[in-house]
Amino acid sequence: MRITPRRLAVGMSLWFPNLFSGIRVRRFSDDWTHATVELHVNLLTHNYVKTAFGGSMSAMTDPYFFMLVMHQLGRDYVVWDTRGEIEFLKPGRGVLTAEFEVSKEHADDIRRRAHGGEKVLEWFETVITDREGDVVAKVRREVYVREKQRVTAARDGVR
Repeated sequence: MRITPRRLAVGMSLWFPNLFSGIRVRRFSDDWTHATVELHVNLLTHNYVKTAFGGSMSAMTDPYFFMLVMHQLGRDYVVWDTRGEIEFLKPGRGVLTAEFEVSKEHADDIRRRAHGGEKVLEWFETVITDREGDVVAKVRREVYVREKQRVTAARDGVR
């Protein structure tokens, strides 16, 4: 079964760590350049002071940049999320939203730099906002990309 943006969004929303943390993937764009993710802070998902857990805000931003890059580059590339940084600016309450964007041009630039097996470490940034549009946190995620090396018969000693 081919993974589509719609199937991935539904699957990620139903994935137990996201489902029970109040994380919902609203959408992946058809061209894999954009994703929207929400964190619903409620009775079951808030912390001691009734605001979003910092770990939940980090989790809501964890895989999405690497997934957008991975789907744009295709199976010939190894893509991993390697590091993350989060700066908390105000308490998160209600529904929090993060938007992720990796343009086609940016993905093409990464593809070019990773050509031939070169390691590329690329930082991406987003913000988490509340319903009023106030920034709750600033997030940076580092993505590792490398073109897979093709195994040839000559390299394997097969003639």
